[in-house]
Amino acid sequence: MEVEAAGIRALLIVLLTILYYTSVQKKQFFFLTFLITFSIAEVLNFIGWLVPIIPNNNVDIMYYVANSLYIISYTLLVAQILSAMHFKEIIKKFPLHILVLIILDVFCVMVVTNTAISRLNYHEYYMEMVYNAVIMILLTVAVINYINKDDKKAINLLIGSIFIFFSEVIQLAYFYISDINLLNVMCSFFLVLAFVFFYLQSKLKYEPQEAFSNSDLRI
Repeated sequence: MEVEAAGIRALLIVLLTILYYTSVQKKQFFFLTFLITFSIAEVLNFIGWLVPIIPNNNVDIMYYVANSLYIISYTLLVAQILSAMHFKEIIKKFPLHILVLIILDVFCVMVVTNTAISRLNYHEYYMEMVYNAVIMILLTVAVINYINKDDKKAINLLIGSIFIFFSEVIQLAYFYISDINLLNVMCSFFLVLAFVFFYLQSKLKYEPQEAFSNSDLRI
């Protein structure tokens, strides 16, 4: 029942977007546009199940449109997290962390994308690479944000990003490696969980950071 599953997933994401818009007073621009863009992508994905679009010159337009919207939506979420971060301060505090995470990002993007290389053409391969790179950037930014902030809002963002990562990796496995239905169920389950944590963080504010000086450490 993949069509029904896609419809329910799209409906849940749309309802969560409406819930955020109606229940949260101080709306965050990047987060709201992330929800709207992602909802549009999910609706288009569902429509694609109902009305299959015939590829034009062997180019699946819906594939590129939907994935481009997902990439834009995740980029907006990254922008939301970055808007609360001070770059110079973070680079000074965590240079080694950032370097290690960048190396891991490059490694993970190459490994994950190459698992489907035999099923992709030239353009699809680079679309998947960009898509996976954005997911890893989201996860990396969420990790650095949590290390820096260490509060409830940051941990909710991190958990949501981790669930997004799991969802996308499982979806890749379902599309290109094995069509076991359990993988599709797990993908949707992790995605909905991710959005629940994103919604929870949207109702929180970052806790003020305490500044410690040498005098604070004296007995």
